[in-house]
Formats: sequence, structure tokens, C-alpha cells
Amino acid sequence: MDSMDGSGLYSLTEDGERESEGGRRERAKEKDGGKRAARKRNRPSGGTNHSSSSDEDDDEEEDEEQKDEEDDDDEAMEAWLGAELRDLRGPIWRAVPSLRSREIGRESHQFVRRVCGARGLVQRLELQGRLERHTGCVNTLHFNPSGTRLASGSDDLRVVIWDWAIRRAELEFDSGHKSNVFQAKFLPHSGDSTLAMCARDGQIRVAELSATQRCKNTKRVAQHKGAAHKLALEPDSPCSFLSAGEDAVVFGIDLRLDRPANKLVVVKEGDKKVGLYTIFVNPAKTQQFAVGGRDQYVRIYDQRKINENDNNGVLKKFCPSHLVSSESKTNITCLVYSHDGTELLASYNDEDIYLFDSNHSDGADYRRRYKGHRNNATVKGVNFYGPCSEFVVSGSDCGHIYLWDKYSARIVQFMEGDRGGVVNCLEPHPHLPGMATSGLDHDIKLWAPTAENPTGLKGLKEVMKKNKRERDDDSVRHGDQYDTQLLWFLMRHMRNRRPPRARREGADTDTDESWSSPDSSEEEGGPDHVQCMSS
Repeated sequence: MDSMDGSGLYSLTEDGERESEGGRRERAKEKDGGKRAARKRNRPSGGTNHSSSSDEDDDEEEDEEQKDEEDDDDEAMEAWLGAELRDLRGPIWRAVPSLRSREIGRESHQFVRRVCGARGLVQRLELQGRLERHTGCVNTLHFNPSGTRLASGSDDLRVVIWDWAIRRAELEFDSGHKSNVFQAKFLPHSGDSTLAMCARDGQIRVAELSATQRCKNTKRVAQHKGAAHKLALEPDSPCSFLSAGEDAVVFGIDLRLDRPANKLVVVKEGDKKVGLYTIFVNPAKTQQFAVGGRDQYVRIYDQRKINENDNNGVLKKFCPSHLVSSESKTNITCLVYSHDGTELLASYNDEDIYLFDSNHSDGADYRRRYKGHRNNATVKGVNFYGPCSEFVVSGSDCGHIYLWDKYSARIVQFMEGDRGGVVNCLEPHPHLPGMATSGLDHDIKLWAPTAENPTGLKGLKEVMKKNKRERDDDSVRHGDQYDTQLLWFLMRHMRNRRPPRARREGADTDTDESWSSPDSSEEEGGPDHVQCMSS
């Protein structure tokens, strides 16, 4: 028995076995039919009918019909939440044997990796503390490769470098962006001296940091014609990375060149451009990258083989089969590769999270589906957790953090993560069991497995049902979502009618010197401050 593994796991079926949806529906019908028959048998029947008793009978029938409908809804909800689940596998790490082996020098190099991927520790995650410095929603978190520093960016246009272990801000500077900072990432093998950033203004900027805790300058290296939500780092490169924007453009950026930005591809479905929200480089095949955005398809490209005249340059694309012909406007808000590049995780707005095998052929369906959260209010992130991508972690509009066991798709941890109601950003530590999260609150929360007992998942079932009902209600009420390009236009119009803001004090020098490619937008500015439109 795993001494660090809890037993309070969420299960919607008595024996934990996976049932077919048809079987669940039949079971629900039989149960509901029995309830209705029992109600009819128990209904009092009188001899003489009076108008008052007739009215009472009508009211009772209406109440019973309403209760029947509620029962039907509950049965359908239980069936939906319980579908596509597998049994949890046995624990892969046992505390006492592992500690003994470490003491005598056996497999000591594997100790930390196995601890970080242990379900028993995930179930003991709890809040350790908060990092408070920003005055706006915190949209991005990124640990440096060694895990000693944490970079954060916010709607307040500032970037902060934290010594998170002692909860102290080591450096704070003005990003140079004109609107919400969406990502700030340390470039690998740069000695933590180079930070790449992107924002709602469409600019891609690079900050040069000194060893004396100063920001030397920030420079614009590319410009999208729409918001730029995500950057993708190449795992071993200190000078090259990719960016994706709502203008459907993917830039390859090489800081060694006089003109760093090179347009790699314009993402299209047929002749229609597809605005992008997310991009990620395959860590095992670094020439390949995946993108997602304003349609239902995950697209994979190979930088060496992009020919826009052949299938719009796409190497292959994936989509859940039930969404291929769906009339709903599903978008992909975030996607990530697993640690070894064999799997792709994609989070869909007001839908679920899906796991794809990145080695499968073009058009293959998903392998796993993760349910229960809500992804509607913001452009929400998703991530793997664990050194071997053992878990899936996501925030939610309900303000909670969800962790699913990747294999079984069962929720193993459920934590309240944001008082403001939405958790967007989740950044696991690269080497330790723990993570940092942020959302609409102006602080950063740090989590570690220090709870004495594993989670009991208290209140999970009710929150999951509430999220599903709200999602279903919204899908009926709402038509197309507003286009952020229209928001861009309106905010630019408002900005042009106001006097320019005074420049903040921050970096020693902050220049808009452009290294952009000729394909970049001519516009240097973006919309003015748009609070809490998180990435």
C-alpha cells in the first residue's frame, strides 16, 4: 500500500468501471420509470371531485413533472460526467521503500523525478503563500530552467522577476508594451539574461537583463497585426523562438540576425485565415510546432517542409470527431506538448480538454477527454504536471484548479485557486513537486504538497455539475463571440481621442527600435489597457 496515496478519489460509478453511454441511458430510463410509477401509486384518489381538490391535484402533477425533469437532468449529468473514465492505476511511487533505497544510494538520481510524479503528493498540494507586487491581472508565469527564478507579467504592463523561495521581487521593469502583457519567458541557456515577451498590442519584445538586477533595455523584434498571446521556445536555443498572433501569422525569430523576424506561415483553413491563440514547439522534434486558435483544429507544421500551396503547409491536424462538423464556434485557447513530444493536450473554449497522440496520422481522433472545469471567460491555459507528464492541470472560470490523472481522466486534486473567480495560468516547477498559478487576482499563488492528509475532493461533484449547466445554458443563449479584432479597433479609436499616457519609469532604456521583418505590421501601437483579457 502506498503510504502517501489517498483513497478519497472522485468516482461517479459504484464499481469505478467504465460503462457504455447506451447502458447508462437505459439504466436511467428504468430508474426514472420506476420513480414515476411509484408516484402514481402513492397519489391519493378521492370519490367526489371538487374544484379546489382538482386545482390541488393539478399543482401536484406540475410539481411532480418538474421533479421528474430535474431527476432526468441529474441522471443525464451523472452519465456525462462518468463517461470515458478509466480505473486509476496503482501507485508508481511508495514513500518508505523509496526513501530506504535513497539512503543506501540505490536509484538516488531517480528519487526526485518519482516524487514529483507521485499521485499521493499531488493529492496533498496546498497553498504555501502569495507573491504580491502587480496591480493588474497576472497573465503569465515562467520559471527559469534551474527553477530558482520566476518571471511574471501583468495587465499593469510590468514584468517582475521573483526569488520565489523567499517571496521577494528581485527585479521589476516596464515591459515597453502598450497593452496587457500576455507572456514573458526566459530564453534557455542565456544565463537568465534574455527575456522574450508578447502582448495584446501585437509586439514581440526582448528584454536584456544584467547580472546586477537591472533591465538594460527592451526592444521590439516583431509586430503582429493583432494580439500576440503566446511564444514557443526552442528547448536548446538561447536566441531563437516562435510567436503566434491573432493575425494568423507565425513568426520565427532569431536574435542573431539583423532582421530577426521571419514569417514562417499564415495559418488558413481553405482560404480563410485562422487567428491564433497558442503555439508550442515539439521538445523531441524541434523543427515541428503545433498551433491552435479560432477554429477546432490542432495543426502541426514542420519548419523544413512548409509549402503553403500544399495543404496550406500543414503537416497534419487533429480534432475531436464530434467537433469536426459542429456548428458551435469552438476555439482552442491553449495547447502543449508532453515532456517527450509524443502527446498533445488542447483546451477548447466552453468544451473539454483533449489529449492527442502527436505521432498518429492526419485526422486521428483524441485519446483522452478531461471534464469538469469551465473555460469560457478568458483565454485559459492548460499544462502537463509531473516530470513524465503524469497529470493534466487546468484552471477554471469557477476559480478552482483541477488536476486529472492523465491515464484514467479522473480528477485527483481540486483546489480553490482564485478569489476573483478565474484561474488562467499554471506553471509547474521544473524540478520540484509544486507549481505557481495566477488569474484575475493581482497576486501569484505558490502550491506545494505539504497537507497532512490527501484531498477529499469536497464539493467537487456540485461544482462540476454547476459548470456543465452554465456551459449548456450559454451555448443556447449566446451566438458568435465578439471578435477581438473589433475590440482592437474600438480601443484604438478611444486611445486616439485621449492624450498620450506618461511613460512609466522602469528600464534604463526602453526603445521601440524595430528589428521586425517587412511582413510585420506598420503599426507600433496596440489597443490601450484592456483589463483581465488574460492569455
